Amino acid sequence: MGIEELRKKIVGEISASRGELAEISRRLHENPEIAFEERRSSALLTEFLASHGFTVEKGICGLPTAFRATYGQARPVIAFLAEYDALPKLGHACGHNLIAASAVAAGLAARRAVDALGGAIVVFGTPGEELYGGKGIMADRGAFDGVDVAMIAHPGGGNFFAMNTLACETLKVQFHGRAAHASAQPEAGVNALDAMVQSYNAINSLRQHIPARARVSGVITDGGEAANIIPAHTAATFIVRAENDFYLEELKEKVINCFAGAAKATGAKLEYEWGEHYAAMATNMALARLFERNMASLGRPVPLGDNATMNFSTDVGNVSRLVPTIHPFVAIAPGDVPIHTPAFAEAAATEAALDCLLDAARAMAMTAADVLADPKLLLKVRNEFDEGK
Repeated sequence: MGIEELRKKIVGEISASRGELAEISRRLHENPEIAFEERRSSALLTEFLASHGFTVEKGICGLPTAFRATYGQARPVIAFLAEYDALPKLGHACGHNLIAASAVAAGLAARRAVDALGGAIVVFGTPGEELYGGKGIMADRGAFDGVDVAMIAHPGGGNFFAMNTLACETLKVQFHGRAAHASAQPEAGVNALDAMVQSYNAINSLRQHIPARARVSGVITDGGEAANIIPAHTAATFIVRAENDFYLEELKEKVINCFAGAAKATGAKLEYEWGEHYAAMATNMALARLFERNMASLGRPVPLGDNATMNFSTDVGNVSRLVPTIHPFVAIAPGDVPIHTPAFAEAAATEAALDCLLDAARAMAMTAADVLADPKLLLKVRNEFDEGK
């Protein structure tokens, strides 16, 4: 079978399954589940893949809602990454219902390439992308060992086929003080809220002295119980971001110093814990060029871009440090409709948005066929990856 005939089969496979894929996207969107609680979502995806000839392993890497679905047994191994967690209160305002549908669609269509050319396809179910970095956990536990190429397509307010992202870590902070009557005996208390407010203000001052692409943001999740009680406990969650892992470590120390100084000033006891690490994303440009060409062949020509760093973070970055990876953004809404908003959640439920991500799935599957058909392309992709280490 020639490569052009194979491309037609890939396109036709997704077109023929559009009804099932639309139902997957719709059901995920109407039944959002937050990070690591995606039981129905994971079951829906694994049942679909198993019914189409994939061998499914559930609960991999010690994560109950993660999975690995494999078709074929040879090398090279091409992975498609499915995300399906939703945002608290906002539902699929990041469009993960579409990411999941496009990942299983790409896997479904890429079976034709495996049948014709050999190799293997793996669809990874990767839970907890929002805040918890599920892919980072999976990467640390060896999920992506033996994978040669990884791809994921994300809906957005614009098209970015080549881009990098910020490294980041989540910080959970608590101050422990001592309660007292705020009027009768304020001198007997140790004010944990004062410690948190001083820390917040210190971080605001720190922002003046960090690079333009570094970010520190946070919310106070516990500010006390009543206005007439000196707060004995406060808590907050912060996210620290930087353009690379090296500066992230430096910035983390500066941030902790803000909290440590407030603890010393108020007498409150500081307790903190760093969360999962999101590595900075490194796009494989050789792979991105293949994806760009295949999207153009579907009538969606978009400039490749300049591999610029975007001011957000993703745990796909952790995968990109182990495996040649692409993470294109495909526009489903105007540029003035940002992700993580109710308006974007509405856009992620539309038929037009599904059509965009199914074209991305076709392009990913065709990119897989390119790599499976031509060992020189895979070598080019791998050489670029090795040179970037």
